Amino acid sequence: MSPLMLSVVLALASAVAYAAAAIVQERVASAAAGPRYAPLRSPAWWGSVLLNGVGATLHVAALAYGPLSLVQPLGALTIVFALPMAALFVGRRAGRRAWRGALMATAGLAGLLSLTSGAEAGSLADGERWLLAGATFGAVVVLFTAAHLVGRSVLRSVALAAAAGVSFGIASVLTKAVAEEWTPRAPFAEWTGLLVLSVFAVTGLLLSQASYRGAGLAAPLATVTVVNPVVAAAVGLTLFGESFRYGTAGTVAALVCGTVAAAGLVQLTLDRMAVVPESPSSASSAPEAPSASEGDSPRPEIRQGVDVGAVPGTRPDLEVEVRSRAVAGRP
Repeated sequence: MSPLMLSVVLALASAVAYAAAAIVQERVASAAAGPRYAPLRSPAWWGSVLLNGVGATLHVAALAYGPLSLVQPLGALTIVFALPMAALFVGRRAGRRAWRGALMATAGLAGLLSLTSGAEAGSLADGERWLLAGATFGAVVVLFTAAHLVGRSVLRSVALAAAAGVSFGIASVLTKAVAEEWTPRAPFAEWTGLLVLSVFAVTGLLLSQASYRGAGLAAPLATVTVVNPVVAAAVGLTLFGESFRYGTAGTVAALVCGTVAAAGLVQLTLDRMAVVPESPSSASSAPEAPSASEGDSPRPEIRQGVDVGAVPGTRPDLEVEVRSRAVAGRP
């Protein structure tokens, strides 16, 4: 197998691992009991953490054998793999709008990443790192606050997923910066950078877990999948000197791809908001109206449990007798 083909296989396997991890996270989040952000007592959740680690390892291995312009767009297939896998393994089928949104988000993100050209290896000064970390912390706090202010659970989940994507994206940027500065002679010289990127990676994991509660699988996963590389690419464009391919035409094409990806996220969000969950209280609180039995003629009813019938005998004036079912002898 050629190195290029091996890179493609590893990138696709990485996307499958990420998709499986997201499905497990959504299943854990859909459970009624347990904490929203860190279900540490759930073996399934730890399984999703392991799958995320496998996905990251496969992604790095794919980058070792293939170019970034090929591996990164293939990573955008996570959401496309997740929908049929969820339908196959857990019975979560997606509608036409969800599929349309997933394909739009994937195509837009893949196009955007394919237009980004990597620059020569660069590094971040200490001041730039702390400024980037502070700006990221502020953005995550704003999104986290907005998530708890909105009334709809789907919008809350999308905001949490966006915050997770920002955390993951900056963690990727800091990983690149630390890797460029690390040397065997001073292995612990970058401990502060390692600490900060670890905090953002864990924050992204916990926020992504919380984003799946009440919003299903597609919308939160697509949001994290799109926001993560977009944030990393934006930082690369501004701090690492990266640029879009093909000059002005590439920049315009990148804007179009970004618009398509954003429209896909909107489609996924609207698809989930259109789902009206069945209220268990409305289905179980109202008892079923009893059917009339032989020898007991049906009577008109007012609300539940009250029968209205004609008063027996002749009366000079109009009277109505209201009898409960217990008095009337009806079950």
